[in-house]
Amino acid sequence: MAIKTIDLRSDTVTQPTLAMREAMASAEVGDDVMRTDPTVIALEEKAADLFGKQAGLFTPSGTMANLLAILAQTKPGDEILTHRESHVYYYEAGGYAALAGCSVRFVDDQPDVKRGIFTAAALRSAIRPSDIHFPNPSLCTIENTHNRGGGVTWTMDQLQAVREVADDHDLRVHCDGARIWNASIACGISLKDLASTSDTLSACLSKGLGCPVGSVLVGDRETIEHARHKRKMLGGGMRQAGVLAAAGLYAIENHFERLQEDHDRAKRLAHQLADLKIFDFDPESVETNLVYAKLSQSAMESFGDAFALETQLKDIGILCYAESAWTLRFVTHLDLDCVVLDEVAPRINTLCE
Repeated sequence: MAIKTIDLRSDTVTQPTLAMREAMASAEVGDDVMRTDPTVIALEEKAADLFGKQAGLFTPSGTMANLLAILAQTKPGDEILTHRESHVYYYEAGGYAALAGCSVRFVDDQPDVKRGIFTAAALRSAIRPSDIHFPNPSLCTIENTHNRGGGVTWTMDQLQAVREVADDHDLRVHCDGARIWNASIACGISLKDLASTSDTLSACLSKGLGCPVGSVLVGDRETIEHARHKRKMLGGGMRQAGVLAAAGLYAIENHFERLQEDHDRAKRLAHQLADLKIFDFDPESVETNLVYAKLSQSAMESFGDAFALETQLKDIGILCYAESAWTLRFVTHLDLDCVVLDEVAPRINTLCE
């Protein structure tokens, strides 16, 4: 009998639920490019309200939403300040450079600060003085939760401190909130409060919320209208997009609060993995639905690296992602319950025997 595959690569692998599919099938639609799709309008207005912003824009992907935020708030030749492990820099095919014409300056980690989250002091030190030799710094981007940081969250104090520095230097702030829903649940802080320190924020619908596609970008009306024009330029103007927007509305109303289940299951899985001799990490470092499991020295000697181990795990029906040569990423999501997840560690342990 074939081994059942357990897919922990990402929370983007989920299938739409039957109720979500029904909502999509019955969606009232129009032409979104003509601004006449009522379901898209309803999603954009709901998102804007949830995040305390004036307007929203439905986009096909989080990558496009982030790029639109950059295009709408910078000019070619400007400089973006961001973390070196940020999704905007690491995973978005250089769109900030190729399409927005911007360069990047990194804001570095500081001692005793979670990976991926920088301090206000670090941001201040990264901002160069006005000089004809330097590009104009115009935008700071943060990521909440921070993916490559291990799904970690920002505190309100950290967000407010970064906002103050940005204001001192006339910087706009964009939050890549691909998993902002997870951040809100994990911290017990409202979406509106988390978004309050950013001029724009992108929120993914196809990760923790389980939609088949889509993100929303929120901000002030002028910026969002500018982003809407850029969306058309990039080919992101969809027509009867209400079919997709209906999934987003359903997910916000039905899948947001349940994210705590994914967090609890991730912590449970982390403790089970940490008990295996091939891993060496602190399971209490897991804050949301991302488990970054660092390999032990003995595992590195036995398997070579995380990329080789990823391949071996695939052979026993465990799909995960090698984030680096020494770390595997496991992501919990709404398609996986505890019964399934409790199979993961025992299967992996067979490789150690």
